[in-house]
Amino acid sequence: MTGRTSLTAADLGEVDSMLRSTDTLLETAYPGERSSRQPVHTVYVPADACTPTLAREWGERALAATSYVGGPAGLAAAILDDDALVAEVAPRVQAKLEAEPIEDLRLDFEDGYGDRGDAAEDEDALAVVRHIATTVADGTAPPFLGIRFKCLEAPTRARGLRTLDLVVSGLVDAGGLPDGLVLTLAKVTTVDQVDAMVRVCEQLEAAHGLPAGRLRFEIQVETPQLVLGADGTVPVARALHRAPGRVSSLHYGTYDYSASLGIAAQHQAMDHPAADHAKQAMQVAVAGTGVHLSDGSTNIVPVGSPDEIEAAWRLHARLVQRSLSAGFYQGWDLHPAQLVTRFIATYAFFRSGFAPAARRLDSYVSSRSGGVMDEPATARALARFVTRGLSCGALDAAEVTARCGLSPDALDALAFPVRPRGASTGTDGPSTQRSSTP
Repeated sequence: MTGRTSLTAADLGEVDSMLRSTDTLLETAYPGERSSRQPVHTVYVPADACTPTLAREWGERALAATSYVGGPAGLAAAILDDDALVAEVAPRVQAKLEAEPIEDLRLDFEDGYGDRGDAAEDEDALAVVRHIATTVADGTAPPFLGIRFKCLEAPTRARGLRTLDLVVSGLVDAGGLPDGLVLTLAKVTTVDQVDAMVRVCEQLEAAHGLPAGRLRFEIQVETPQLVLGADGTVPVARALHRAPGRVSSLHYGTYDYSASLGIAAQHQAMDHPAADHAKQAMQVAVAGTGVHLSDGSTNIVPVGSPDEIEAAWRLHARLVQRSLSAGFYQGWDLHPAQLVTRFIATYAFFRSGFAPAARRLDSYVSSRSGGVMDEPATARALARFVTRGLSCGALDAAEVTARCGLSPDALDALAFPVRPRGASTGTDGPSTQRSSTP
């Protein structure tokens, strides 16, 4: 028996016509999450501190900092309070710090560098080009690396753009832009500044014969004007859609943002309620756009007496865990000794969540009923969780295949069924890149 319908082809066509602009909006502005690897952290160092061996040296310093507590295993035991989890996490952290201690390196010409005069900054910009070109050529470069140049406010605009030009032009001349090149646009206050950055990217691409869209950038959210505009709108959301395909991520700036709100220095922190408000606005703005999110930093670093060092480690591990639980899978690290707690907390997060995620994925893929009836959207979230664990080295392909019933490629297909249109031609790095650690 065939049911009777009343809507005609003309009726359906009218609905299609009414929703054509909505269809276009969803397709272009909300293409879905992208499958490119997201680093778990960004390490910021002053541009003049760059050397071709910086990443390896940071890994060595991180391991040396833990020697008096028994290395990563001793520190993990003190932080995690779970012997089985420590046994899984500690050797992976050790291997990570030896093989790939920095996932994303940002050479800073902004607050971490200051005003050194034009001649000195020109020299340091050219030195950064040599550093990046050398490490890319010999295979020791972090998967992601780039610069933070001075902001587009009037006093620093010309200097910031000159540094950007020197670095991009120099890298092109030195053999080409690295796949993982990242440009950081700091202290953004208006959408107009994002428009200006888009125009600069277009001009640089034209000057060097680069494909349209090759240059992408991340926006630092560190001013209240970007969270709530004078007209009552949320400029950070509009900024993403004024630079379609260009914005790779939003980074929360802990201290500039807190200071702008008048929060006393001793209370400026990643877990302050004001920080949560800004980050929740960012999180809603990027939903469905494919733009990544990064939390900020803590300036309480593991130095001083043993008690001070251990307190700083515990604080950092707690803040990393808090960010991960809130859906911020990236943050900033400012000191080599923070790398240890970054990877301990990150690996513990993924390994402690892996077993239940694997069971639910296996049941979903096998169409078996279980204690949780997962929707397709939840299955995608589970797959993305496991994919993130694979990318950073917390999990390995063999155990994922064995316990989820999915190969890494099949996992990617489940996690990212909708591919962004007009994706970048390289600045995000390989789409399925895995960490080099076990």
